[in-house]
Amino acid sequence: MVKPDFEAAGLGATDKATPVVGAFYDRFPYPGDPLQDGPPPGYNWRWCNRAARSYCTGVAPISPAKIRILDAGCGTGVSTDYLAHLNPLAEVLAVDISAGALDVARERLKRSGPPAQVRFEQRSLLDLAGEGPFVHINSVGVLHHLENPLNGLKALAPLLAPGGLLHLFLYADGGRWEIHRIQRSLALLGAASDGEGLRLGRELLNQLPEQNRLRQRHEQRWAIDTSADANFADMYLHPQETSYNLQRLWQLVEEAQLTFLAFSNREQWNLARFLQGELLERAQALTQQQQWLLVEALDPDISHFEFFLSNAELPWESWGSNETLWQATLERNSCLWGWPGKSLLDQDLKPLSLSNEQFEFMQCLDALKSLDAAKNAAEAVPVRLKDLNLDWEASKISAIARGLWGAGVLLLGLEN
Repeated sequence: MVKPDFEAAGLGATDKATPVVGAFYDRFPYPGDPLQDGPPPGYNWRWCNRAARSYCTGVAPISPAKIRILDAGCGTGVSTDYLAHLNPLAEVLAVDISAGALDVARERLKRSGPPAQVRFEQRSLLDLAGEGPFVHINSVGVLHHLENPLNGLKALAPLLAPGGLLHLFLYADGGRWEIHRIQRSLALLGAASDGEGLRLGRELLNQLPEQNRLRQRHEQRWAIDTSADANFADMYLHPQETSYNLQRLWQLVEEAQLTFLAFSNREQWNLARFLQGELLERAQALTQQQQWLLVEALDPDISHFEFFLSNAELPWESWGSNETLWQATLERNSCLWGWPGKSLLDQDLKPLSLSNEQFEFMQCLDALKSLDAAKNAAEAVPVRLKDLNLDWEASKISAIARGLWGAGVLLLGLEN
């Protein structure tokens, strides 16, 4: 196969792995999610700037703003599709080094019909100088396929608007032990990153004895994820990847002069999943980083790190002050399933039941928002607690608002 001419394609700055990785994704456009008409299924709050901002700081932007978003390494456009639907007023730039993957991405967005403005370009994320600033940058499963991931992170950092969010997904050593062994085995057997390698990889896993731990692990955890050929190839045949432990991850962030905000899969880092009683008390007395290191040691299934970074220390608003709470603007989180109703799936797709009072609160909020929309207001009028038509004491309204915010149902904002 002739390798892509990235200079002719206008990609500009790349690294040594770019031609090989680009050719790989031309053969196996990733991710292999099927195309469909209409919006993407469900939601992913990590790709909704307002929900992500609330998650990282406690405060959501006042209204759906006309922001700029970068999807750095968009692949076949699955992430771009969500970004464009969950941020309807945004301008989205989606870049990738694979022309084949971009062809799929363009078709996906054409059939999806997103409200946001989307621009696709075949470019390396190393060649985006001057494109910023972006309020939200998404780069999921990309940097670890560069020869030097630090150079990639350093290239993204200056594109971030002051106080903006950067969401990353990088491979973790611990939970990928069987993947690394299968990769090494296939390399020793001469399996290339092509269709023949794909055949050999599937045959290897089928031929391993049923009691073999590599086969068992694959069948129990990865068989569904790798049912699509592109996904199988991405996992077992990729020509370039790096994985991390927490210490190396923190070093990467520090060297890029960025600030770690939060893991976006926070529940995975909850020590109460493993410990209780005295051991949990001892663990909770550790520093935050020590607690994360303990979880990493106790959980052999952590196969990736997903987290938010920023170029600034962002303060956390806990909404403990009644004065501040009553100045806040109110918005229902768009990343919920089942509304209007008392039985919901929250933004992490976990069951959530609203009390009668919580449901009435959210109905009042929706009624005001619907009234505003019916008036065809040029700009949405912020709704505050005092605007709700609720014949309750202020203390009760405050308590319910805090509970709904804590559950991720209600987004609270503050005007500058």
